[in-house]
Amino acid sequence: MRNTAKLTTAVLAAGALTLGLGACGSSGSDSASDTSGPLVVAASPTPHAEILNYIKENLAKKAGLDLEVKEFSDYTTQNPATEDGSVDANYFQNQPYLDDYNKKNGTHIVPVVTVHLEPLGLYSHKVKSADALKSGATIAVPNDSVNEARALELLAAHGLITLKDGAGSEATPSDITKNPKNLKFKELEAPQTPRSLDDVDAAVVNGNYAIEADLKPATDALVLESAKNNPYGNFLAVKDGNEDDPRVKKLAKLLTSAEVKKFIEDKYAGSVLASF
Repeated sequence: MRNTAKLTTAVLAAGALTLGLGACGSSGSDSASDTSGPLVVAASPTPHAEILNYIKENLAKKAGLDLEVKEFSDYTTQNPATEDGSVDANYFQNQPYLDDYNKKNGTHIVPVVTVHLEPLGLYSHKVKSADALKSGATIAVPNDSVNEARALELLAAHGLITLKDGAGSEATPSDITKNPKNLKFKELEAPQTPRSLDDVDAAVVNGNYAIEADLKPATDALVLESAKNNPYGNFLAVKDGNEDDPRVKKLAKLLTSAEVKKFIEDKYAGSVLASF
């Protein structure tokens, strides 16, 4: 798609080169038309890139898949890279986040296969239980709309706050109707939440960033999301129209294989949960 846009501009600027440029376009690297090269997948370092690298090192060759993993420490850049064709796919997000992103940005990213859940948790360096949080305590929460709502839903599920009916995946602190501990909220970029633990009383941290910070969600979290009926499973995603790319189909099959399920169970010991 990206090459086509560039070629169109060139044609308008220099009509005499139309045929030459058209030939270049037909042999370009656009992922929607050329599936002969490696499948380039953007991924957050933990656990997404780790899972993909396990596949690359242990399963891909036998399946006939040439896989290239590109790590992105900032998850907000992965959908733009997928939309503009810089990468062929990404693996980092859940459905509510993607729905919100596509709506706000007019993008066309679609899920392919759900792989795992990273339970969101509340962590603290200052107290040993959620009940021990003092009146007026400050809690850091992710500042993107979906993960902030998810963080507030977690606190509400454990009785720390009450949200107004229907707030759901768009909840913000303004939707809190009861706050018995008079909790205060510090909104931060999601990767910054574990780094804030020395500065706030507690922080709600995404599972992947918790693991990167050597936190163990299964044992260190004061409260943790339940995996039951959880809509926040992370999936492989592509730009709409690329779902039938044979390389994508091969990766989807490998991501939901028995070998990957065992890898997740063995490596993450409950901090990451296979969703298949």
